[in-house]
Amino acid sequence: MILKSAARTDRGKVREKNEDAFINAPERKLWVVADGMGGYDNGGVASRMVVEALFDLNLEVEFEKRISQVTQALRRVNRQLTKERTIIKGQSPSIMGSTVVVLLIEDYRMACVWAGDSRCYLFRKGNIYQVTKDHAVWQELMDNEKLTQQQAQQQKGCFALTRAIGAFDELNLSVVEMEVKKGDKFLLCSDGLYQYISYEQLYVALMKTSPSLVIEQLFVDILRTEAKDNITAVIVSS
Repeated sequence: MILKSAARTDRGKVREKNEDAFINAPERKLWVVADGMGGYDNGGVASRMVVEALFDLNLEVEFEKRISQVTQALRRVNRQLTKERTIIKGQSPSIMGSTVVVLLIEDYRMACVWAGDSRCYLFRKGNIYQVTKDHAVWQELMDNEKLTQQQAQQQKGCFALTRAIGAFDELNLSVVEMEVKKGDKFLLCSDGLYQYISYEQLYVALMKTSPSLVIEQLFVDILRTEAKDNITAVIVSS
């Protein structure tokens, strides 16, 4: 299977720094988006640590081993980040973490590994599917309390993350595997993209014929909005 991809990141219109990071490595069949969190550039440090750890992996192994290497690398970074928390007298420990979403493809198989609310979407035969499920309080309220999305997202603290690299001592990752079909497109993105773009705009962009054209359309649309957050997107086309 011939895979094509494109990627772009932007700090948006409000943030002074871009604390997102990404990997676009079609030759290694590896794509990543990491969205850093924490003040004083801690988020940028964390997201860079994530992508550097993943980029350094030797992925010339069987597919199951590649998935295992990714999860092990992310857990190593989690241990590093949790150890580096600093405690200032009278204040809570400083946050230094990152969400992450990873896409691996081999022949007609894919695996998506993630923690947090960066997402992976699949565009197949004119339909958009969300592959990932956000690790956030509002999603747990929907799952456990049977609230609607609107009800869940009206609750106090609902957008707090329940998983992220560096946020907790133990890192619980989600993994989804599925078959890849010819013509599939995958979108990896930080929340700075999907929060400010409509389903219709996403559909129109994903209908474009090449990954670079999809990226171009997404950023035209998103930069017309208030774009309060950093924005990162990676498109992979089979």
